[in-house]
Amino acid sequence: MCRENKTLPSELLLLGFGELHLIKPIVLLVCLIVYLTILAGNFLIVGLIVTSRRLRSPMYFFLCNLSLCEVLFTSSIMPYMIYIMWGDGGTMYLKGCIIQFYIYSSSGSAECLLLTVMALNRYLAICNPLRYYSVMNYRTCSHLVVWAWLSGFIWMCIIIGAISNLQFCGPRIVDHFFWDLEPILHLSSSDTSTVEMEVLVYAIIMGFLPFFLIILSYVIIFLTIIRIPSETGRQKAFSTCSSHLASVCTYFGSILILYLVPSHQRSVEVNKILSLFYTVLTPLCNPIIYSLRNQEIQSCLMRRHL
Repeated sequence: MCRENKTLPSELLLLGFGELHLIKPIVLLVCLIVYLTILAGNFLIVGLIVTSRRLRSPMYFFLCNLSLCEVLFTSSIMPYMIYIMWGDGGTMYLKGCIIQFYIYSSSGSAECLLLTVMALNRYLAICNPLRYYSVMNYRTCSHLVVWAWLSGFIWMCIIIGAISNLQFCGPRIVDHFFWDLEPILHLSSSDTSTVEMEVLVYAIIMGFLPFFLIILSYVIIFLTIIRIPSETGRQKAFSTCSSHLASVCTYFGSILILYLVPSHQRSVEVNKILSLFYTVLTPLCNPIIYSLRNQEIQSCLMRRHL
């Protein structure tokens, strides 16, 4: 253990994706277009929901917060990732590393909780429609959204406090394009068992438990839909769930692949690619999924163009 250096290194070198050589301009252009598309798509959804009276329902209120969460999540990683690729690597100060890890982890946790709230909202709308509007009133929706945001950002402070107490020495090079948990634990020269235990508890509460509630909600929803006598009614019920279910599969699917499969069984480059899917794919796909699968959003878009 390195006893003479009992604090975090003041500056770290992130290698990014290595030297891209001739394809660097193409990769940079693609990443910039993807990032701008994510911003434009999610802000478009937020703008439509805020300004359109037709979209003032609990489902769209939750979707608006989900889009804001994805903008925050992506913006904490992609701008600096583009900067690192431009310079074939880049340095980041300690405060920047901690802030980046805190923002993307907290917003990712808040997104898990918002997806859970949206699943429970669909469950109540389909399985208990007579009580839906009395239960899902403005006050309840606001409380659920505030709970999701605060839970993600407050609980992560415990992890940040534990990371700040770690000791670091030796190389200050991170072979990644953002400051993730694995590089933190890898660079630490002290015992990380406490941090790993806290992260495990945090993952169970903020990740696996919400995922279990989503699966349970949709099992009950599908059992309820199957019992609907009308085929038209079944198709309508399925269509109201398809967008959210696709979003859940994209988000949690990438998380499960990235964090459940042991990282030592994958190469560094594979880890980077999986992380790229996780940080970019869901925020990019969600506006497309909800705009293509939702007739009310399409109708509002058409009215704006007319």
